[in-house]
Amino acid sequence: MSVLDQFSLDGETAVVTGGARGLGEAMAIALTEAGANVAIADVTIDAAESTATALEKTGSTTTAVEVDVTDETQVQAMVETVVDRLGPIDILINNAGIAANARAEEMEYETWQRVIDVNLSGVFLCAKHVGRQMLDRGTGRIINIASMSAYNVNVPQPQVGYNASKAGVLMVTKSMAVEWADRGVRVNAIAPGYMRTDLVEDVLEADPEMEQMWLENTPMGRLGRPEDLAGLVVYLASTASSYMTGEIVRIDGGYTAR
Repeated sequence: MSVLDQFSLDGETAVVTGGARGLGEAMAIALTEAGANVAIADVTIDAAESTATALEKTGSTTTAVEVDVTDETQVQAMVETVVDRLGPIDILINNAGIAANARAEEMEYETWQRVIDVNLSGVFLCAKHVGRQMLDRGTGRIINIASMSAYNVNVPQPQVGYNASKAGVLMVTKSMAVEWADRGVRVNAIAPGYMRTDLVEDVLEADPEMEQMWLENTPMGRLGRPEDLAGLVVYLASTASSYMTGEIVRIDGGYTAR
């Protein structure tokens, strides 16, 4: 098998949570371009259907599934739907996430809980239920989306809940990787830096000074683009990374290397 063949995902089935837009959409595009059939699992079904339809131009089979990753019943139903439509799940991209900026002394508990529920519990629930059918077959790859905020406190935005949730994703990744390593399921994570998604662009348009601070603290001198994750997600999803599990790969323009 050539090195390029190792990156092929032909005939594989992938699920991308939060895949309707932003980083999720970019990773879904990369997976389809590598040959995978992809389910866009998102809380906003209209957006998920639009993205799934657009991805079909790559020649892959796609589908959209509505899911709230904090609801275990919905997660179970999502897994069953994807298996019914596309076949057994080979790849899970645990991408669904939210952020909430508030000073720790002012943050409402409900806000804290919502961030933890989506960013951490949602990752666990999806990995648990997709992982079960992977373990039954003795094969599978799970890629959790963490953040460089799992490693350091980014400024100027106050985001204690977000930072804590993403730090938790690292340990969920490592724990599942160790538990499942001898049963054919690999679990790794990507920790992106600041990425120019539409939501981030809206924030920066309202506060240009924040962008300047982010750029000053990023050695490469630019923010990331969603497509900067494409090569990495295909690598982690493919046999090219067959001896890799329990790892977190930072892709942040050097931000955490300072």
